[in-house]
Amino acid sequence: MFRGMPGGQPIIILSKNTKRESGHHVQIGNITATKTIADVIRTSLGPRAMLKMLMDPMGGIVMTNDGNAILREITVKHPAAKSMIEISRTQDEETGDGTTSVIVLAGEVMAAAEPFLEQKMHPTIIIQAYRMALEDMIVWAKEKYSIPIDAKNEKEIETVVRSCLGTKMLGKWMDLAVHIAMSAVRTIAIEKDGYKEIDIKRYCRIEKIPGGTIEDCKVIKGVVLNKDVTHPKMRRRIEKPRIILLDCPLEYKKGESQTSLEIMKEEDITKVLEQEEEAIRKQCDEIILLKPDLIFTEKGVSDLAQHYLHRAGITAIRRCKKTDNNRLARVTGATIVNDTCDLREEDVGTQADLFEITKIGD
Repeated sequence: MFRGMPGGQPIIILSKNTKRESGHHVQIGNITATKTIADVIRTSLGPRAMLKMLMDPMGGIVMTNDGNAILREITVKHPAAKSMIEISRTQDEETGDGTTSVIVLAGEVMAAAEPFLEQKMHPTIIIQAYRMALEDMIVWAKEKYSIPIDAKNEKEIETVVRSCLGTKMLGKWMDLAVHIAMSAVRTIAIEKDGYKEIDIKRYCRIEKIPGGTIEDCKVIKGVVLNKDVTHPKMRRRIEKPRIILLDCPLEYKKGESQTSLEIMKEEDITKVLEQEEEAIRKQCDEIILLKPDLIFTEKGVSDLAQHYLHRAGITAIRRCKKTDNNRLARVTGATIVNDTCDLREEDVGTQADLFEITKIGD
């Protein structure tokens, strides 16, 4: 906090809890913190790795040997330790593998600097030497250790995936895991005008279902939603459906703030209810006009709307997640519409082969 003196000179007042450290003491502290983080996950590296048992805030238990998953659960306040955890997160986002190795390596690199700091060598000189070593490593990696891979060769890609999964708990089901990983990526890969896109984050979804065995796992080339139809008599299986995706509720709009109605005689109540009914009927008529078989909406569907849609032979599914709706748009070729009055023929998705509701597992 700054406070001016009568002579115009500012004085700095530090609060009682402020503690400022600098110099050699801090450097050694940083190295110790990074070595501690590396030691936490050192034992979970390699094919004979031990699993860590973690407890999440909800009381659930997770067993994993994935470096990033372990470090995500660790709460640290030390800035150097936080940076180490960031390294693991970056590695996971950029490469998807080697999260544990990168932390162990960073810990060793920091530990190697300690004797030079003890000799009063300046950190910039040490970093300069590390940069020279990095240049040599890149050359070696390119010339000595790297193997070129043909992306179209199934066997070569399979070997790479196998080496990534070899350190996980999937040894017994390795062939299944490799097959699932490869077919999942192949399902969502898109090539347009020489540009290849593989967006695992948005278009791959892992659905965990209790009951059954690991052998029951499979890749479903489509969108899986944990939902049922809104009306029990609606169709649960439709081949080649025409699909409409909505981002609006199919129910009467309630007043945003306080709404008051002044009713003078009995018939006025009927008029109000008729207005509500008319608004829903108008929405349903705008949908029915395009003759869809199936509609998905991110909001609610009222009982009256369900009745109109069921009468027209349309199946409705409500309260979908935004992410699921985006996946549906990609799979079906439909456009997500914000209001039923904006619906056009080109917004209807016709690329889906089958819509079916089945029960899986428990």
